[in-house]
Amino acid sequence: MGAEFIFDKEFREITFSTYEITNNEYENCTFSHCDFTSSNFTGAIFVDCTFNHCNFKDAKIGHVAFRGVLFVDCDFTSVNFAMTDQKIYEFHFTNCLLDYAMFYKLKLKGIQFTNCSMVSVDFMETDLTEALFDNCNLRLAVFSDTNLTKADFYSSHNFSINPEKNKIKKAIFSNDNVRGLLDAFQIIIK
Repeated sequence: MGAEFIFDKEFREITFSTYEITNNEYENCTFSHCDFTSSNFTGAIFVDCTFNHCNFKDAKIGHVAFRGVLFVDCDFTSVNFAMTDQKIYEFHFTNCLLDYAMFYKLKLKGIQFTNCSMVSVDFMETDLTEALFDNCNLRLAVFSDTNLTKADFYSSHNFSINPEKNKIKKAIFSNDNVRGLLDAFQIIIK
């Protein structure tokens, strides 16, 4: 099947087959309660699209373009974003499950994560300049050689970030969560 251009369409409660999305371009589309489990997104382009209550568990997100995309209440458990198209991109997550997801070496300047579970997420060598982590659980998330300049962690929790191994200039933290910056030093705070 050849690549298709799909514009201004709503997809509801559809289970997508493994290669159904490959190389297609979607613009101004909405996906609600769709199942993309183990789907292959290779070469797909999404422009100004919204995904609501969708399941992406084990989806292959390699060489995909996300431009102006919003994910709301979606499950991305164990999804590897490391090969997404970085030429022109913008995508944000609200109320999403991102446990064990990988964002290795991506340039995600200004990305927004709101009310997300991000247990054991890989942010190694990622550019998260001006990123917003609003009320996110970052337990065991890996930050190493990560650019966190002006990133906002004010309302997030359970993170451990070593200031010696990451760029954190002008990053925002609250008094309550600043302990996550001291874990590497094994300091006891009472």
